[in-house]
Amino acid sequence: MLVEPSFQTSLLDPAFHHNKTCRRNRSSIILNIVELGLQRYQIHCIPLVELMTSPRIISFGEVLWDIFPDGEKFGGAPANFACHAAILGGKVSMVTAIGNDRRGQLAIDILTGYGINTDSIQICPDTPTGIVQIELDACGKPNFTIQPNSAWDNIVWNSDLTERISNADAVYFGTLGQRQEPARSTIRHALDTAAKSNTTRIVDINLRAPFFSKDTITHSVMSANILKLSDEELPYVCQALNVTPEKSAEASLERIKSIADLEAIVMTSGEKGAMLVNANGAIIQPATPTQVIDTVGAGDSFAAAFLIGWLQGAADDQILQQACTHASRTCTHWGAVPACPR
Repeated sequence: MLVEPSFQTSLLDPAFHHNKTCRRNRSSIILNIVELGLQRYQIHCIPLVELMTSPRIISFGEVLWDIFPDGEKFGGAPANFACHAAILGGKVSMVTAIGNDRRGQLAIDILTGYGINTDSIQICPDTPTGIVQIELDACGKPNFTIQPNSAWDNIVWNSDLTERISNADAVYFGTLGQRQEPARSTIRHALDTAAKSNTTRIVDINLRAPFFSKDTITHSVMSANILKLSDEELPYVCQALNVTPEKSAEASLERIKSIADLEAIVMTSGEKGAMLVNANGAIIQPATPTQVIDTVGAGDSFAAAFLIGWLQGAADDQILQQACTHASRTCTHWGAVPACPR
């Protein structure tokens, strides 16, 4: 094998493929080496599956049941995200709390069915698994009424989470899971731990009135590497960070990115598509045309597809296109996730 020793050592060293700093650039490195080999060398084939390991992702926050007029469906943004990330090939763990009740046990069964690790799910004997009453308007857009004092408000820190987070490639979180203690402090402790281990932190702002504040938004954005938000949430984020809204959304996002020192911001705009702003500039991806039945979970599925692509080092335009496509598929069925595969 005639590859330079430094390349050869890096490719054959498992640490290279698990190093968080290298992961985003790994795909382009592999492609460059393949091209180099075709032009100059005879390179022994390294199985692609060994190079493209599954991203290890931890999802923090609420697991709950969406109560529709015609029945109940499993949900909660972090849970929806976890299911979609697992469907897309991620190695996902869920950190939440459930009640000692029927809905809680069903939640574990569903998450397990998607291949999600549930070892870090805590059980609250005196607090019920969360529920949300959902009503859909004529366009399929949901209105939420969220039950207070749910089990997921009581996520507590434990020492096992330190190792789990340190070994992860990314941590996903939102603002609703931080609406009260002790979950708020637990999630913030997790983010501090992730920052120390250089683990990617992606926040999906996912604002649900009245369960957010300027402090929650600011702390969440400043603790993240990647911010995901909707165009409807942009004014709230600008206000929280004392950013004067610019004439264009792109300019506002650039300003937020600079203030919070973010690697990337991705903003969804419903049927208009999405915009990504990062060090390479800004790109816009039109939405994938689809017959909309239900938009619940579309943003969660978008975030999952985006993060998987990001961690695997895909090109910016490819990441955005695949995220929009995956979100559009979510809108074609009732509920936030497709039928459990197991």
